[in-house]
Amino acid sequence: MASSNTFVPAYGPDIHARLTPAMRQLVERMERAPYPPMHTLSAAEAKAAYAKSIGVLDLPKAELARVEDFSIPARDGFKLAARLYAPSKDAGLPVLLYLHGGGFTIGSIESHDTFCRSLAHGSGAAVVSLDYRLAPEFRFPTAANDAWDALQWLSREGVALGLDTQRLAVGGDSAGGTLAAVSALQARDAGLTLSLQLLIYPGTTAYQDTDSHAHFAHGPVLDKNLIDWFFAQYIDMPDRADWRFSPLGADDAEGVAPAWIGLAECDPLVDEGVLYADKLRAAGVRVDLEIYRGVVHGFINMGRAIVEARQLHSDAAAAMREAFSR
Repeated sequence: MASSNTFVPAYGPDIHARLTPAMRQLVERMERAPYPPMHTLSAAEAKAAYAKSIGVLDLPKAELARVEDFSIPARDGFKLAARLYAPSKDAGLPVLLYLHGGGFTIGSIESHDTFCRSLAHGSGAAVVSLDYRLAPEFRFPTAANDAWDALQWLSREGVALGLDTQRLAVGGDSAGGTLAAVSALQARDAGLTLSLQLLIYPGTTAYQDTDSHAHFAHGPVLDKNLIDWFFAQYIDMPDRADWRFSPLGADDAEGVAPAWIGLAECDPLVDEGVLYADKLRAAGVRVDLEIYRGVVHGFINMGRAIVEARQLHSDAAAAMREAFSR
């Protein structure tokens, strides 16, 4: 009989064994923590809990020459908060619009401040992080509209910020990766040329029915209960087939920006990330796909403990440098 101190993973011993030693140790600590599961909280409580956890596992923040807060107007006149990160004060830097993760419900500029700093520092490019509007106060398609509005604004007005808008990219993680993929498709349709779409474990499917969703239904970290909770905040079931929520269902991916896609192996979303890479490649799009072994969804914000997070930071920055030099 197991003692009360024995860790029994809800997601099964086979998955537990696939985690790297550092990831396994961190997940065990998270599982033992005396906090209620996020899916049992109200949206307001979840936002507050997530905000309180910001930075606990992040790397030290990179020092940059420019960090400036400003706003971007959405189509309805709402002022979206944004933050510019740049490694120098030189004019003419290329720029990436970054869209944070958080299930369309939690997260902020602050939650991804360290990562955006890391991208700017490592790539030599500017990064603009966007506080798009969140559920449940703002449901689908508000987040998608905000992301596209911001990308268009940046292409028109970025010169006034000292940016080279001829070298423009979009990126994001998780729900932000979904928004970035959708914005890249919209840019293609509008004739707006992008240098890169940087997609980190993006959601791409209408319904969570891939093998990896079944395999990792109990986590670790991201599980079926939490995914269902996030989507209930954001979108009605009949709307899930809309490609602005599920870009894997878009009619055509031909001509979209080249993609760099980074996935976590032990993640419910890994299969749909691979499927989206396959869709882009079948359409003739250049795709670089990296799957980081033995880590879980959300690992990019765990760089203090997880070496794979530091590797992804470096790889993503390198992808930006390469894309902006083409």
